[in-house]
Amino acid sequence: MKKIVLIGCGGAGKSTLARQMGERLKINVYHLDALHWKPNWEMTAREEQEAIQRTLTEEEEWIIDGHYGSTLPIRLKACDTILFLDMPRTLCVFRAIKRFLTYRNKARPDMREGCEEKLDLPFLKWIWDFPKNKKPQVLEEIRRYSEGKRVLILRSRKEVQHFINQL
Repeated sequence: MKKIVLIGCGGAGKSTLARQMGERLKINVYHLDALHWKPNWEMTAREEQEAIQRTLTEEEEWIIDGHYGSTLPIRLKACDTILFLDMPRTLCVFRAIKRFLTYRNKARPDMREGCEEKLDLPFLKWIWDFPKNKKPQVLEEIRRYSEGKRVLILRSRKEVQHFINQL
C-alpha cells in the first residue's frame, strides 16, 4: 500500500482514517476538502481540481481522502489500494452533526483555513441519500478500476479498527 484512495460518504470517517494511516505508514496524506475549497467555501474550478489530483498521483506514495465522484477515476487509475468506507447512514449523519458541533466557528484540521465548519439540510440529505444515489456509482467505479489493486470495503467501526490494528 503506497498509493491509497479513501472514499465514502460524508461523515464516514475518511479524514480520520487517512490521518491514522498516514501516521502508521509514514505516507503523506492529502485531504481533497482542503485542496478543493478556497476560503469562504469557494469551490476550485474542476480543471484545477483535476490538475491538482494528477500532480498528487504522480508522487511515489500518497493517501488521498475525499469522495469527489467527478474526479474519482483520476485517483482510481493511479492507486494500488482502494478503501471504501461504506458506513451506515445513521452513523454518518451523527458524525456530521458531531463534527459541526466540535468545529463550529472554526476550520477543522482537514479543511483549508477560512472554511469554518458548516452543516445544512442539503448536506444531511446528501448523506442520507448516499446509499441509494451515490453508492451504486461508487461500486461501479471501483469495479471498473479494481484490476490488480487491493480493494477493501469497510462497513463498520469494528472493521475499521481491525484494519488499523493490522497496519
